[in-house]
Amino acid sequence: MAVSAPRKLSLIKPDRQLFAAADDNALMKQVLATHSNDTFELHVAPLLSLVEQIFLRAKLNIPTLAHEGTTQAQLEAIEDNAPNPTDLLDLLDCVSYTINKVANEMQYKCSGGGDPHTVTMEVFNLLSNWPWDAKVVLALAAFAINYGEFWLLVHLFSTNLLAKDIALLKKLPEIFERVDLVRQKFEALDKLIKALVAVAKCIVEFKMLPSHYINSETPELKSATTLIPTAIYWTIRSIVACTAQITGIIGVGHEHLALASETWELSSLAHKIDNIHKHLEQLLLACRHYINERIHHEMYMNLVRLFEVPHLDNNKILRALIYSKDDKLPLIDGYTKEKASLDVLRKKNVLLLISNLELSAVELSMLDQIYRESRQNKGRAESDYEVVWLPIVDDPWNDEKQSKFEELLALMPWYLVAHPSLIEPAVIKYIREVWHFNKKPLLVVLDPQGKVVNTNAVHMLWIWGSLAYPFTSAREEALWREESWRLELLVDSVEPLIFAWMEAGKHICICGGEDLGWIRNFSKRAKEVAKDAGIELEILYVGKSNPGEKIRKNIAAIVAEKLIHTLADPTLVWFFWVRLESMWYSKTQRGNTIEEDPIMQETMTMLSFDSGDQGWALFCLGSTNMIRAKAETMMNVVNGYEDRWEKNAKDQGFMPAMSRDLRDLHTPEHCNRLILPSSNGTIPEKVVCSECGNAMEKFIMYRCCND
Repeated sequence: MAVSAPRKLSLIKPDRQLFAAADDNALMKQVLATHSNDTFELHVAPLLSLVEQIFLRAKLNIPTLAHEGTTQAQLEAIEDNAPNPTDLLDLLDCVSYTINKVANEMQYKCSGGGDPHTVTMEVFNLLSNWPWDAKVVLALAAFAINYGEFWLLVHLFSTNLLAKDIALLKKLPEIFERVDLVRQKFEALDKLIKALVAVAKCIVEFKMLPSHYINSETPELKSATTLIPTAIYWTIRSIVACTAQITGIIGVGHEHLALASETWELSSLAHKIDNIHKHLEQLLLACRHYINERIHHEMYMNLVRLFEVPHLDNNKILRALIYSKDDKLPLIDGYTKEKASLDVLRKKNVLLLISNLELSAVELSMLDQIYRESRQNKGRAESDYEVVWLPIVDDPWNDEKQSKFEELLALMPWYLVAHPSLIEPAVIKYIREVWHFNKKPLLVVLDPQGKVVNTNAVHMLWIWGSLAYPFTSAREEALWREESWRLELLVDSVEPLIFAWMEAGKHICICGGEDLGWIRNFSKRAKEVAKDAGIELEILYVGKSNPGEKIRKNIAAIVAEKLIHTLADPTLVWFFWVRLESMWYSKTQRGNTIEEDPIMQETMTMLSFDSGDQGWALFCLGSTNMIRAKAETMMNVVNGYEDRWEKNAKDQGFMPAMSRDLRDLHTPEHCNRLILPSSNGTIPEKVVCSECGNAMEKFIMYRCCND
């Protein structure tokens, strides 16, 4: 007599129930009514890891799914982060009875053809005394037992006689012979299981959020708390469906193995669970963002307080700035490229070099030169100060940024943070908001006690180098008191030959600009005038700020034609102009004005020369006797030598005669431009002209320096 296959549990009722029941208030009331407020509290993450491990190991044994190479990698990742065995055993002592009870209940009811909603609610009743996150993990664990045992039998069938006999009783050999018939079903089952694990992970992670920073009244967490019972209902409902699939396979013929409706039902559930997971994940991200904001604010305020109180040494400040983790070696010694601890900076003056990864080669080159000069004849332990690079890098980190970081690391002889990730977002916020970092490099100076004595010593370093030590505002004031507008301040060590020319009593001309034709004509004419006037004249070309390809070509041509002296290295050209800009910003930040400060007046004149389209020239005899003018005016002066001031040059001296002729040529009509690069220093609202004293009109200019 033919016996029909047992009636199998329908996975879902009509699809209206699948997509509408979750929003049905009556259904949710049923679910919530099963939950007891007197629940056990336990950490179920280790159990979830074990369950995921079972599913992945089973997947490796499924012929239709074994080709997915990611499974082994996922399994290895779980094993690498496996929970403490003792913790897992203690947890299993507490939950094993419930897990097996749920597993038996689902297997029995599913094999008997029970209604899926009814079976789901019975599982909820069995789990009534457990918290919500435990409900979903225990239900998954119960299914993992049935699922794992099924695939264990499949795996051992061909090699173990006992397994072969049991499989024969369950009529499983037909399945093994017709794998092609069940491929789609197992693929759909695998997709659904993957979605269920993802939802369970989300729910567990909500439970693990730190209550110190977020609570049930926080809108993000409140929304999640409302959704979680719905998510758990559909997760358990799907687990019941999966159990029905596994139990339904046993004892049926191949004609029942590949019902398209069952595969569709599994896919529909997977789609729904995926949508629930996406919603939960968005809420989880929102909660994490909220928590991170709270943590960063707490760290930020802690940093503010730390800088407000005195300390015995700089250790607390440096630990708060550079790392708050357990990394004992957060620095790299740029000289040896070995890891180093913060102890190497204890009780030292520390210069924090703060920049992004776009630190230019010329800046690095000059910083390197100044740094090495400060250590001549001194060991590192005896040095007056240490430099530490703090790279400020926006997310996301990628291979390109890693490569750039390593490239800069290779060029730096000072200390640097081992990786930008060691600088917390709260520290970056403090650096931006309090120290006003914005792309341009900063050099923040901490004294041996960690007190900020200068929020940007870059300008001091460019102007005076290590002579600016200890880089305090008081030292800056003292250095300016000793200064006057003189040739030594203007050129510093940019061209050592200048000091030899000064000692020899030679006249010196410094000129700049981009117009090579003017440079040729002017230098030729100036030499002719000097020869006739009986003076020795040396001419030096200093190019233009942000020297690009045009300036490099000018330098090459001047050297090839042996016209005049030139700063052959573009780095020195850049340094000449950046020192002038630094003088301007240093004076501006100290509240000096052009009307009252001769150095600021002369600095602005030089910068306005550089901002213009034409060239310029400055003549000097000795340290302070200087004359300067734009290209057109200066060319007019040297061209008018024979007609206007030759006799005076020979009777009264070259410089007085040239100066008088320049004054006679000067007219009140003029137009000056002053282009100042973006800086961390504040640019004053009002800037007066260095020639007439009137307020200059302010414009915004965008300029690309890649000429």
